[in-house]
Amino acid sequence: MGRAIADYFKSKTADRLRVFSPMFEEDEIPLSTLFRSYESMPVIEQKALDMAKGRTLDVGAASGCHSLVLQKRGIEVTAIDISPLSVETMRMRGVKNVLEQDFFTIEGQQYDTILMLMNGIGIVGTLDRMPEFFQLLDDILAPGGQVLCDSSDISYVFEGDMPEMEYYGEHSYLMQHKDTIGEPFPWLYIDADTLKKVTEENGYRMEVIAEGEHHDYLARIHKK
Repeated sequence: MGRAIADYFKSKTADRLRVFSPMFEEDEIPLSTLFRSYESMPVIEQKALDMAKGRTLDVGAASGCHSLVLQKRGIEVTAIDISPLSVETMRMRGVKNVLEQDFFTIEGQQYDTILMLMNGIGIVGTLDRMPEFFQLLDDILAPGGQVLCDSSDISYVFEGDMPEMEYYGEHSYLMQHKDTIGEPFPWLYIDADTLKKVTEENGYRMEVIAEGEHHDYLARIHKK
């Protein structure tokens, strides 16, 4: 993804960012969607940006479109991504505070708002890793802070015939841009009821703030 973002930023054209999964047919991500303005964002993302406050962490920031909106509003935002090319592109686009960092390695900092958009909570990978996610929040979420994340209930994809797996939202993906092929990675789509259950089990509260048109929703997570 980082190479695709860098190529698109430089030329405004790019080959497809192809997405593969054992469970689904080949898909692709239009690169232009990663560079969209606030006005072009889905309502769910607009709502999340409108709710952001205080010291903010933009997780998996990609090209920095969300961070740039918040910067213009005077919000102190730090963008993180594991891709060095994404980090380089964000800096060239004017994002002031950018770190090449894995979310799960953050320490010594606290944030009032943690943004995990474009199904950003998917980086947790599996339901079994959710306790680790909340343990990290114990350290990096400031008192009174919030996590704003979106995800989708993808049960509709299976039309009632659920696959034989522990949770239907756990999947593996691989991306390709031109001749660059990334490593497979786990990704989690978590329905709102399940997210609320695991959130409460780990000492937090969750509320659905908004629902989208494609079985997606925006959630706000905060400490009880």
